Amino acid sequence: MLPRRIRVLIIDDSAVVRRMATDALSVDPEIEVVGTAVDPYAARDKINELCPDVITLDIEMPRMDGLTFLEILMQRRPTPVIVMSSLSQRGSEHALEALRLGAFDVLGKPAGAYSFGDLGAQLIAKIKAAASTRLRALAPPVRNVRPTGAAARPEKVPPAPIHSFDPRSVILLGASTGGTEALREVITRLPPNLPGIAIVQHIPAMFSKAFADRLRSLSSLDVREAVDGDRLEPGTALVAPGNFHLLLQWRADRYHVRVVDGPQIWHQRPAVDMLFKSATDCGAAPHCVAGVLTGMGKDGAEGLLHLREKGATTFAQDEASSVVYGMPRAAWENGAMRQIPLGRVAEHIVQQFVSHRATPAVAAHAP
Repeated sequence: MLPRRIRVLIIDDSAVVRRMATDALSVDPEIEVVGTAVDPYAARDKINELCPDVITLDIEMPRMDGLTFLEILMQRRPTPVIVMSSLSQRGSEHALEALRLGAFDVLGKPAGAYSFGDLGAQLIAKIKAAASTRLRALAPPVRNVRPTGAAARPEKVPPAPIHSFDPRSVILLGASTGGTEALREVITRLPPNLPGIAIVQHIPAMFSKAFADRLRSLSSLDVREAVDGDRLEPGTALVAPGNFHLLLQWRADRYHVRVVDGPQIWHQRPAVDMLFKSATDCGAAPHCVAGVLTGMGKDGAEGLLHLREKGATTFAQDEASSVVYGMPRAAWENGAMRQIPLGRVAEHIVQQFVSHRATPAVAAHAP
């Protein structure tokens, strides 16, 4: 008996995109496009009739926008959703909001009118990962009503009781699927008086700046999309731009970052391994706290091992709190020192720079 194929419903008001997505998915024998819909109203009946395993969803559609539909869907019939969004500022902001509402992942819409290019392979990979995810990890919050005035400003985390740290201290974080929300959870809980933080999140080009801007608006840190040559200073977090690798360098008396092109690593650019290995090469490991958060694949595991071997404090997010336990599993099996629930990652990072504090009770490999 042949294994059951992954049933996919495509929701998009563009007939061209519906056809391109269907053609791109038809090359994989493990996936079956069971239907398409021009808008959420048409999709509602098809979801009940066809019971798809995964849905691809456009954001800007007539009659009902994709964000409203996504929120209703996650409340009434949670289903893994891959959002397909335009690569514009507005599209980027909507894509990040979709992730907050429970979308599994986002994909930029094809730039050409009649070709998916390499987006087809990315869509196939995301659909397969989404089909195997645990829906409890996708349960979204209700969409916020944006307040005005003083209430619109989020509360900032006050400085922690950190007296001093080595000027070569640095924090490195890598994530993929589910990582935008995981990083929001971590970064918004960190105080401003920590060493500089370098972040690699697998994210489409054009989305990374909106992601960094969003983190900056919510946190006590100066979060920015990295620019080649930027200094990585205490209280700063630099996010790798989409489609570029982020590397760490020590020049004179401080860290700088390089933003470079280059081949994909583990089918990714930016790649977590590139950041981690550059930190090892520049001697940062003995002063480094590095972690791998939720995501599919193995990116980061090899680089994390090299960092640990050179003296870094390393960790991986635990399985129960990961949307996809691929990258954290690989990091843990490769020797990450601890597995930590997402809700305790910020605390764990802070404790590495606070004297005479006990380490949280988390799963740990023997030293």
